Amino acid sequence: MEVTEIPEAPPEVQETSEVPAAPEAPAAPEQQAVPRVRRQGRTTLLIATAAVLGVVAGTCVGYLIQADREPTELPSLSQPSLPQAGGKAPQPLSAAQDRRVKTDGDLRKLLVERPSGTRDITSTEGVDGWLGLDAYAEGYDEPATAYSTLIDQEFRRVAVTAWRTGSTQSVVIRLVQYRQEEGLAASERVADEQYGEAEYDTDSWSVPGTGDGMAYVRKQPVNKAGYLPMYTAEAHAWRGDIALQIFVYDTRPVAKAKIMDLAERQMERL
Repeated sequence: MEVTEIPEAPPEVQETSEVPAAPEAPAAPEQQAVPRVRRQGRTTLLIATAAVLGVVAGTCVGYLIQADREPTELPSLSQPSLPQAGGKAPQPLSAAQDRRVKTDGDLRKLLVERPSGTRDITSTEGVDGWLGLDAYAEGYDEPATAYSTLIDQEFRRVAVTAWRTGSTQSVVIRLVQYRQEEGLAASERVADEQYGEAEYDTDSWSVPGTGDGMAYVRKQPVNKAGYLPMYTAEAHAWRGDIALQIFVYDTRPVAKAKIMDLAERQMERL
C-alpha cells in the first residue's frame, strides 16, 4: 500500500504585539490674543456733565454782566408831526373821467330818451322811473327764487323807462345795478339771461362795443288765450356794475335793426 504524504504545515505567522500607531492630530494653531475693550461710559458722562456746567456758568455770568449795566432807554412811541403839504388839494375827477361818479348819481339820467311821438308807459313798470326789488323779482317765472338770488348777488337798484309806439309795439329798458363788493354780479346776471334765451328758437347777434353783449329776436310768437300773438326781442349786456336789459314786444316780428339800435344807443350812454 502506498502511503500518501501528509503535507507540511504552513509556516507559522509571527505574532507581534505591536499596535499600529494612530495618526497624529495636526498641531492646534497658536491662540491669538483677544484685545481688551476699554469701558468709556464713565469718561463720556464726565465730559458731558462738564459741558453742561460750562454752559450754565456762562449763562449766569452773562446775566450778572447785564445786570450791572445801565438800562438802555427805549425810543419814544410818539412820532414827530409831519409837515402838511401846501397848495390846493386836487380837484375830484369829473363824470367824464370817473365813471363811478356817473353811475352813483341819478341812474335814470343814463337811460335813453323816449322817442318823440311815443306814449310814456313807465308807470306800468315802476314808480317814478324806479323798479323795486319785489316788483323786479315778480317778472321772473319763480319770483321767490329770483328774490333770494338777487339778495345774494348784492342787488342795489333798477332804473326803468318804457314807451309804446302805436297800438302794437312797446319797449322796456332796465338798468339793473349791483353793489359788487364780493363778485361781478352784473356780468353773472347777463350770462344767466343769455343762457335762458338759448332755450328758444331765436336769431342772435353780438352788440358792438360790449364784448359779450347779445341781442335776440324770437322766431315764434307767444300765444296766450284772449290775446294776439306776441313776438319778442331782447338785448342783454353789462358795463361795470350795471346790467342792461331791453325788451321789445310787438304783434308782428321785431326787426333786427330795432333791437340793435336800442342796444347800441343805450350802451353808449353807459
